[in-house]
Amino acid sequence: MSRTRVLLADDHTLLLEAFKGLLEPEFEVVGAVADGRAVLAAAEKLKPDVVVLDIAMPLLNGLEAARQLGTMSPHPKVIFLTMNPDPDVAVEALRLGASGYLLKTSAASELSKAIRTALRGLKYVTPSMQRGLEELFIEDPAGEKKPHGLTSRQREVLQLLVEGRPMKEVADILKLTPRTVAYHKYKIMADLRLKTTADLIQYAIKNRIVPGS
Repeated sequence: MSRTRVLLADDHTLLLEAFKGLLEPEFEVVGAVADGRAVLAAAEKLKPDVVVLDIAMPLLNGLEAARQLGTMSPHPKVIFLTMNPDPDVAVEALRLGASGYLLKTSAASELSKAIRTALRGLKYVTPSMQRGLEELFIEDPAGEKKPHGLTSRQREVLQLLVEGRPMKEVADILKLTPRTVAYHKYKIMADLRLKTTADLIQYAIKNRIVPGS
């Protein structure tokens, strides 16, 4: 019987090696990547059953990567393993279809348990966060309080620009023209009524398109 195929994504090489060593006795780790765009490419090529990823990753954050993984057919189970203990972020991750949300400070055995739980079609949340998540779901079950108000492409452009990448580099990464990138930037600013680049950065951090400090 073939083992469950797992793809790992984290921008810290030492953590990737640690996760790989932890999982390999039970699962087949088919790949390990360091940014959100590489997650999508690797998932398309390797067809993992489960993707374990962080929230804060360069080029494309984990939430947006999860959103796009959910459009693949068949799409893998997604489990977040992150330092971010914010219940709002965890709720958004689960609303995007994630099967698990764990903290990197959790017991090491939780990751294997979360993968087994996901494969049974259930969701796993690290116990220390369950109470906060339940309260948020009761308070705002549809997630109506925190809409991004941007398209998927606009979120991609915004993250790359806020990371400090020049428009030409953003265009190359997204396979667009620099003029199209500029159009997206100024449309975002116009639609959100933002006047400066600093306003743009604040919006991206507040809406978790890029991690804050």
